[in-house]
Amino acid sequence: MQHPAEHSPLGKTSQYIADYSPELLFPIPRAAKWAELGLDGDNLPYQGVDYWNCYELSWLQPSGKPVVAVGEFAIPADSPNIIESKSFKLYLNSLNQTAFASWDEVQATLTRDLSAAAGKPVAVRLRRLAEVEAEGVAALPGTCIDELQISVSQYDRPQPELLRCDSAQVVEESLHSHLLKSNCPVTGQPDWGSLVVQYRGAALEHASLLAYLVSFRQHADFHEQCVERIFLDLQRLLEPQALTVYARYVRRGGLDINPYRSTAAIAPDNVRLVRQ
Repeated sequence: MQHPAEHSPLGKTSQYIADYSPELLFPIPRAAKWAELGLDGDNLPYQGVDYWNCYELSWLQPSGKPVVAVGEFAIPADSPNIIESKSFKLYLNSLNQTAFASWDEVQATLTRDLSAAAGKPVAVRLRRLAEVEAEGVAALPGTCIDELQISVSQYDRPQPELLRCDSAQVVEESLHSHLLKSNCPVTGQPDWGSLVVQYRGAALEHASLLAYLVSFRQHADFHEQCVERIFLDLQRLLEPQALTVYARYVRRGGLDINPYRSTAAIAPDNVRLVRQ
């Protein structure tokens, strides 16, 4: 079955257009993947956001002098569409030789175009480099499980059957791993990420979580769907009172993608990790 992104610029030779071209954005409906996961788009079991950070953002002042910035884009997790990443990059590059009167005009343009592509309002924040530099890099919360000893032999599909918990013990904890890897479903390129699980519910066996995450290593899917699959598998196992799952992915093409999914309304800090 052909992936919807097969019709996008992803994996194809593309001409880089340096003048404003919003038609370059390529939306991909979430509905097919929601259906694959057994989800109803009108009644999702989570709330959340996809944070995209752009480190290759530039435009011209009316004088012709270039401006550079870091862009933050918050796409609602229940938006009808994701935006294919290469088309996103091509669109952002189309600002390079375009003159704007002010930062506000750039922000308004990005907000309008990205919201139209996603099908829901997208929050846009443009940041000066000094501001981002001053923040530095952050550490993930809770316990890192990466030093646990596990045996792994299969990497071709996510294996929720590896997950174990103690239903007689209820805990509240945060766990994280830097060993998440999956592949782009179109190009096969590796996507590297760090994953956080925060929950209150039946005690999750840490080694089983690590083995489960490693089983994604050859799995082909987009960042957003990987996080949603992990959220759903943990929700079914733990039946938690509260659950948040998010991943911070390593950037590619000047963009990093960071999906957050939670049983509660959250306003997470979009903090940068050492690999980002």
